[in-house]
Amino acid sequence: MATPINFQQKFSLLSEHWSPRVIAEMNDYQFKIARLQGEFVWHSHADTDEAFIVLEGCLRIELRDAVVVLNAGDMCVVNKGIEHRPCAEDEVKLLLIEPRGVLNTGDQGGERTAANDIWI
Repeated sequence: MATPINFQQKFSLLSEHWSPRVIAEMNDYQFKIARLQGEFVWHSHADTDEAFIVLEGCLRIELRDAVVVLNAGDMCVVNKGIEHRPCAEDEVKLLLIEPRGVLNTGDQGGERTAANDIWI
């Protein structure tokens, strides 16, 4: 059954940074919201692309040979295997689209790895 999902309402339930939460699924893909602030870890995803859609704020995605700046309303797809590091000077609210089971730290792992498949 089709049910509307309100981003503002979902973000009101999420206060942690760098802890993506699932809000919907389509086929094998998950739509995740996240609050970001500061610098994340360098990482890549060997088997999948990753879509970033900025809803509020300004996100900088550092690549080894370039920097992509996304403002509210902008989207970027980081292709599989590309090492990247999201950075947000001020808080960013974004929507991630990626296959079910993808870890936020990709191949890097470590203490910044968020629990997966947590719905909000």
